[in-house]
Amino acid sequence: MLLRGQMMDQPLLISSLLKHAETYHGDSEIVSRTVEGPIHRYTYRDAAKRSRQLANALAALEVKPGECVGTLAWNGYRHYEIYYAVSGSGAVCHTVNPRLFAEQIAYIINHAEDRVLMFDLSFLPVVEQIAAELSTVKHFVLMTDRAHMLGGNFHRESAVL
Repeated sequence: MLLRGQMMDQPLLISSLLKHAETYHGDSEIVSRTVEGPIHRYTYRDAAKRSRQLANALAALEVKPGECVGTLAWNGYRHYEIYYAVSGSGAVCHTVNPRLFAEQIAYIINHAEDRVLMFDLSFLPVVEQIAAELSTVKHFVLMTDRAHMLGGNFHRESAVL
């Protein structure tokens, strides 16, 4: 006798958590403080939409399933979206501890073979310091709004999130 009463009818994926939130709590608000200072508010529906857009942007950067996307960021709405976009696209979200020394951060990123490094504005000086040492990183993504965009000293590839 097969009991299916409590069995799931779909795989348990990280992306299904956000899909559930979007479907059943789409208008519920997510509130976080940005690195730039102001409070940011939006809904689970907005977060899911932006996460899908980011997953498409990662595909355009040719990030393949199983490859690592590094993050050097504080908890905020952008990092939240990365978590779902990266894992939902089959890649690996590699969160790097921003409290480490620059040399340790560079070693960890290279060891993980991160192809993309997404980082908050507050970590721009560290990323500028170690960018030349990051042999596997093909794309740098500065997570800020256009008003706070700064010119970096590295130009392998950069974008705004």
